[in-house]
Amino acid sequence: MAILLLGEALVDLVCEEPVASIAHAPAFVPHVGGSPANVAITAARLGARVALAGGVGADAWGAWLLERIGAEGVDTSLLATLPGQATAVAFVAVDADGEPDFLIHAGAASAAMAALAERLPAAVGGADALVLTTGTMVDEEERAVTLAARDAALAGGVPVVYDPNLRPGRWANTARAVSVARGCVEDAFLVKCSHSEATALTGEEDPAAAAQALLAGGAQHVVVTLGPAGALLRGPGLRLDVPGVPARTRDATGAGDAVTGVLLGQLAASDFYPPTLAAALPAAVAASAAVTEVWGALA
Repeated sequence: MAILLLGEALVDLVCEEPVASIAHAPAFVPHVGGSPANVAITAARLGARVALAGGVGADAWGAWLLERIGAEGVDTSLLATLPGQATAVAFVAVDADGEPDFLIHAGAASAAMAALAERLPAAVGGADALVLTTGTMVDEEERAVTLAARDAALAGGVPVVYDPNLRPGRWANTARAVSVARGCVEDAFLVKCSHSEATALTGEEDPAAAAQALLAGGAQHVVVTLGPAGALLRGPGLRLDVPGVPARTRDATGAGDAVTGVLLGQLAASDFYPPTLAAALPAAVAASAAVTEVWGALA
């Protein structure tokens, strides 16, 4: 069995020098990208058995992603190659503070979920955990497939790890995006989100208060990342505030994914024993800092 992640794999075309905006970038270098792919690779590097379910286009970029992701030890048997579809590409530039600016040419997440709909129930039933984001919930068809997978996991006692990964620009209506994102909090074994996402989901500016609100909304455990300030964990019998690790930040694109990936890697080794979250969070914060010191989303 393996941890099953639903979502996108895409090509990050990264400008490897600070610029004011993407329009000022002189050149771009390809890196593996897409939050679920980043998380899957990070967890696999820690020895976890991981499978990524999604899709790539039937093009050169799709073949490149399949080769790169598979070489990291991630099971790509559910990463479908979609005839007639283009692989998603994101142009990424960072400013002097390492904060990324994205221009995304979206691929076919909806087509990927539709192509996998018949195979997902068996995959979910045999998984050690299911990892979700809102990246496969933007339109109705992909959302239906994603939520059906979530329901199957919960019904079968498979832990659900939920990272909202909110990208309001991909939605026609921001309020709808937040509403859908809130709907996946209940019964999640872990909700991991950024400070801004926690505030969007709860209305609470204080991260600790936001974490408590997410617990009140049905999450079993909550990790809120705080950028350079570290992260916090809240849950039954678990309360931990981890300070940030100093870093010479170049590119913060993959910082949050590093946290999720390390937590998953450690949880997999402990059969999702909840106190593992507290034991693993300092290493997750350290990994998050380390990944900001390199270009691209993976150290």
